[in-house]
Amino acid sequence: EGFDPETFYVVGAKEADPRNGKISNESPIGSALMNHKAGDVVEAQTPGGNLKFKIIKVE
Repeated sequence: EGFDPETFYVVGAKEADPRNGKISNESPIGSALMNHKAGDVVEAQTPGGNLKFKIIKVE
């Protein structure tokens, strides 16, 4: 509730293109999402502050 789902693709650093939803596995968000499954809530510490994400689907 109260959020708009976003799609992220976690890729290697050389493939990263944040404007197109491709985030590096080494970035704060990418590393926070790694090794989690649908339904998990993860928190990432970013330069702009802490962000929480609920994982809806993993492919």
